[in-house]
Amino acid sequence: MNNLFSAATIFGIIGMAIRLAMPYLYAGLGELFNQTAGCFNLGVEGIMMMGAFSAFYVVYQTGNLFLGIAAAAVIGLFMGLIMSLISVTFKAAQGISGIGLTMFGVGLSSLLFKTLLQGTVQSVAGFAPLKIPVLGDIPFIGETFFQNNLMVYLAYCLIPVCSVVLYKTTLGLKIRSVGQNPQAADTLGVSVIKIRYLCVCIGGVLAGIAGATFSIANINMFQEKMTNGTGYIAVALVYFSGWKPKGVLFGALLFSFVNALQLRMQVLGINIPSDVAMMLPYILTIITLVFVQGRDAPAALSVPYERSEN
Repeated sequence: MNNLFSAATIFGIIGMAIRLAMPYLYAGLGELFNQTAGCFNLGVEGIMMMGAFSAFYVVYQTGNLFLGIAAAAVIGLFMGLIMSLISVTFKAAQGISGIGLTMFGVGLSSLLFKTLLQGTVQSVAGFAPLKIPVLGDIPFIGETFFQNNLMVYLAYCLIPVCSVVLYKTTLGLKIRSVGQNPQAADTLGVSVIKIRYLCVCIGGVLAGIAGATFSIANINMFQEKMTNGTGYIAVALVYFSGWKPKGVLFGALLFSFVNALQLRMQVLGINIPSDVAMMLPYILTIITLVFVQGRDAPAALSVPYERSEN
């Protein structure tokens, strides 16, 4: 038990949490755009699985990591367009549509894995750690914060970018207005359909990249159902965040810290059932959702827009 409180262990857990937060950040920020514009996408998990497979397969065939990320982004964009068509154009129930998209993505990724890779787990050379000069040499702190791979750094850079887009630009004002009062936005000349399509597609691209971080920037292999519910936690993070990018960051770090803690506890052989330890992040998800119910969601969230002819 003493080993759990040593400096090496504590910084090790923090460093692992920083890396594990990466897919939560990409997927959570993507879902933040969805929900801010009034769309609710439970298909994040399926998009992540397809992003994970497409990125892995492209890297497995070409060895080019950036082509892998591009493939995941394109797949995410395509699945975002499917979700937009179903929920925005055809105005189907968004929750059911998202679940259907998840089932499609999980099933198709499994089928492609068995067809193209014969169901055999392979590995690739993923993104290597990038050490920031000087800062990376600081004992404990350097290895924890300044020796991560490119996709980790980009995930954290997205936080201020998303904040600026949503709160400091005309586009962000349009997105928020469409999520709060689409009728008023439409009256002022804002295309509700275009804004929602744009945001769902942004969410799809970031979810696809989130999946890619599993297969080529973290685990560096592909296996069935490897995202293990991360997409659903990303959706929960948006509620936890109060629909703010900084809140997504805090939530992602909190969930990933709990996950890193339970992994390290198992490694150290601490006397706690492994099944209980693995449940901790999901228990935390349920608890946080209970306590954030009172927060104000976008008024038009998950409500299909019907244009008035009057």
